[in-house]
Order: sequence, then structure tokens, then C-alpha cells
Amino acid sequence: MKINKLVSWIAVFSWMAVIFYLSHQPGSASSHLSSGIVTALLSFIDGVAPQLDIDIESFHTFIRKNAHFIAYFLLGLLSLNAWRSSGFRGAKQLMLSFGLSVLFAITDEVHQLFIEGRSGEVRDVLIDSSGVGLSVLVYVLFSNLWDSKKVNTIKRNIK
Repeated sequence: MKINKLVSWIAVFSWMAVIFYLSHQPGSASSHLSSGIVTALLSFIDGVAPQLDIDIESFHTFIRKNAHFIAYFLLGLLSLNAWRSSGFRGAKQLMLSFGLSVLFAITDEVHQLFIEGRSGEVRDVLIDSSGVGLSVLVYVLFSNLWDSKKVNTIKRNIK
């Protein structure tokens, strides 16, 4: 059980390190990375649906903001797992996970204020928090489904 706890927290801090590394890139490097992703996606979309007329700048913003959402959705899930492996359950587990992830989002945006060509934005913290919030909601829904299946299996085995 202790190894699971250690691995869970290593996963959380490793993912935080990835987010920090990406946030630490100057604006030009960050823009170059996301432009490459946008170019690849637009090429794919053009191959599948060439009739679509996509505004490249809006699509680029959409991809960048969804990267925030997805990164923090994953951080939320990893954090939920780590708190659970540390013995926390229920509302306390959910609040600790949400709090840790949102606090990291805030500090990450503050960190970006000191990086050339980057800015810290409240909007990004809200997007990050939404990703964490959805991960908590998904976790609760799947946990409830899992628990109800376990209860039904136990009931069937008792009969």
C-alpha cells in the first residue's frame, strides 16, 4: 500500500513539473509549440473535411485554452488518486484535490508573470479550475457507479 501512495504522489509532482516546464518557456517557444500542434490539426481537418473554413487565430486560441483545461483535468485526477491512496475519502479528498490543483494553477500563472513574452491571466486560472472541477465530477460519478456495482454484486452473492 505504501508503494502505491508513493507512486501516486510521484505522478502528481511529475505532472506538476511538466506543467511548470511548459509554463517556463518564453512566449516565442510556447507559441511555436502550439503553432506546430495547430498546423498538424488543421492539416488533419483539411484532409477529413476540406470544406470547413476555420479561422486560424481563433482555432489557435481554442487549442491553447483546451491544453490548459486538459492539463488540469489530468492533474485533478492524479491528485484525487494520490489523496485517496493517502487515506482520504469523501468530501475531504475532493476538497484537498481541488484546492491543491487550483492553488498550483494560481502559482503557475504568477510564475508566468516573470517569463519573457508570457503573462499570468485570471481567465487561465478559471479554465484550469474548470478542468479540475470536471475531473472531480467525473471521479464522483464513476465512484458512485463503481460502488453501486459492487453493492449489487454483493447482494447477488448473498442470495
